[in-house]
Amino acid sequence: MKIKHKSHYTEINTKEIFGVLPDATAIHSYKLTNRNGMQATIIDYGATVTSLMIPIKNGKLIDVVLGFDNLDNYLKSYSLSDSPYFGATIGRYAGRINNGIFTLNDKTYFLNKNNNNHSIHGGFIGFSQKKWKIDKRTDGENPSITMSILSPANEENYPGDLSVSLTYTLSENNELQLEYNATTTADTIINLTNHSYFNLNGHDSSVTDQEIIVNSDKILETTSDNIPTGNILTLLDHPFDFRSPANCPSNIDDSFVIETKNDIAAALYSPLNRLRMTVYTNQPSVHVFVGGNCSDKIKGKENAIYHSLSGICFEAQNFPDAPNQNNFPNSILKKEDKYHHQTIYKFQSI
Repeated sequence: MKIKHKSHYTEINTKEIFGVLPDATAIHSYKLTNRNGMQATIIDYGATVTSLMIPIKNGKLIDVVLGFDNLDNYLKSYSLSDSPYFGATIGRYAGRINNGIFTLNDKTYFLNKNNNNHSIHGGFIGFSQKKWKIDKRTDGENPSITMSILSPANEENYPGDLSVSLTYTLSENNELQLEYNATTTADTIINLTNHSYFNLNGHDSSVTDQEIIVNSDKILETTSDNIPTGNILTLLDHPFDFRSPANCPSNIDDSFVIETKNDIAAALYSPLNRLRMTVYTNQPSVHVFVGGNCSDKIKGKENAIYHSLSGICFEAQNFPDAPNQNNFPNSILKKEDKYHHQTIYKFQSI
């Protein structure tokens, strides 16, 4: 468990070179620091959270997200058969789309297939592998950074020029706030999320002794390829009923239905550090993921060897494959409308 003393840090927000893309484009990291000493570091490659330092007892800081120390390792991770998408912003569509096909306004679209016979997380080159533009940075109380990206029509075979803006704000209440906004020049589909892997014991340990809560009594039924069938199952007597605290499961890749907005959607608690993370969102689902994409092929920050129990994702988003399921929440963004998504990760010492 990597713990550093708070005195090693200042309250000055910083910008540093993080690496260089193959086309010689420089990628920068941006550090936000609030007045409690909490720090979030974000790079403009994939609008990716690379580090999240949380103050705990005795004035120490602990890094609670998985990631890499340099750009090269992020680039290499996307060539793996199961890319982990550490800390990345996912788009245009988070989650799987069955057979990479959907129909919109009586036209059928054939997306690039990058997950067996399906499309996942935006296709071959999603938002996670793009350089984002820095639009605005604020210092002082509640520091923030706003990034944007333009996805042209037909990129990955999606319709419409999609303009996306994402603001990360580090509140004085130790919240990492994410606010997404998007518009399009033609009707399209959209589902954005953040793919951070959390570990409240520190990024180089295991999550199995941490407690999880998901404020949901329903879960999506899926096929063996993890494609939703369209059925929504009750969690009564289900092993993934996490309405009461339970230890993190060792293997989960499931979407929970969140029906109460502005309430707790999910939570994670570390008895070791007496640290609690609470998730709030205006989205209809939280996709919980443990395992799978962390293996001994991946060496993380500070020479940590990541494994299948290194972290847990709480991906606030719409339902996977919603464009193909009439009973799922709307995933269509019309050209006259605006997409707005808010998610908050709040940290508290208990």
